[in-house]
Amino acid sequence: MSAAFPEPTMIRANGIDMAVYESGPKDGLPVVLCHGFPELAYSWRHQLPALGNAGFRVLAPDQRGYGRTARPEKVEDYDMVHLTGDLTGLLDAMGIDKAVFVGHDWGGLVVWNLPLMHPDRVKGIVGVNTPFLPRPPIDPIMGMRAAFGEDMYIVMFQKPGVADEILAKDVDRAFRFFMRKNGTTAEEYKKLPQEQRNLALVNALATDESLWPGELLLNPEELKFFVDTYKRTGFTGGINWYRNFSRNWKNSGHLEQKVRVPGLMIMAEDDVVLSPAMADGMELYVPDLERVLIRHCGHWTQQEHPEETNEALIGWLKRRFT
Repeated sequence: MSAAFPEPTMIRANGIDMAVYESGPKDGLPVVLCHGFPELAYSWRHQLPALGNAGFRVLAPDQRGYGRTARPEKVEDYDMVHLTGDLTGLLDAMGIDKAVFVGHDWGGLVVWNLPLMHPDRVKGIVGVNTPFLPRPPIDPIMGMRAAFGEDMYIVMFQKPGVADEILAKDVDRAFRFFMRKNGTTAEEYKKLPQEQRNLALVNALATDESLWPGELLLNPEELKFFVDTYKRTGFTGGINWYRNFSRNWKNSGHLEQKVRVPGLMIMAEDDVVLSPAMADGMELYVPDLERVLIRHCGHWTQQEHPEETNEALIGWLKRRFT
């Protein structure tokens, strides 16, 4: 691997073997970087060296079901209790009391739950694209099905084995489809007819590649890293996170919807899945909140605009914690 992306340390956390990639001094402020779907710790390859060089102790795990970390078979082993427990288990294994947690996409959903479920282990939270989403009044899958229909990717992911098989059939194509930049802007997306805004991403994968918006985000070496990994692991581990939306909702009724640590919200102007508008009113739940908007940026913020992401992270971390 390149000097910027180290070999992992293998640890035992929350009953599973976990691969953790590290950078920076051992006595620095601990910062844990949590990836989304379909990603890996490798998605933070631009942040690990930058934050490490800035004096922080950076830890980026391949999370449960991903990369070199264990992939339990049961769907319920991927619920929020397990996913947050993995991160506190990581701290235990590394001899760390508290950390700042940074989460992109699904990683963001997990890290915003940490101060609700494990408040004594959290110094601060950063959401990259993913805002704090308070517990909805109805089962979220029921809500998504009503709003977007059966083809919406999260609803489709509920069917055992279906999306897993489609994505694994041609991993290279799947990553060329997902990992794109300079695609549809937020303004262009708003003007599309409703039936084209149902987030039927798995169906869109089958369309002619020449019609895919934007351009490939990854260089050949980066694409190979993702493709080689997913050819080995498949997609089921990551998709199982989605299959716990209803279970997580049922099990979280007792949690106070309030984040009592400093928060940073990094928003991407042209992310049509996690739009900046979704962060409106977040201060009600995260009273100590700062916001940064990255312009002309789609969903893969830390890979698309690494310098601006690093600047936002390092600036906030230094201002608030050192």
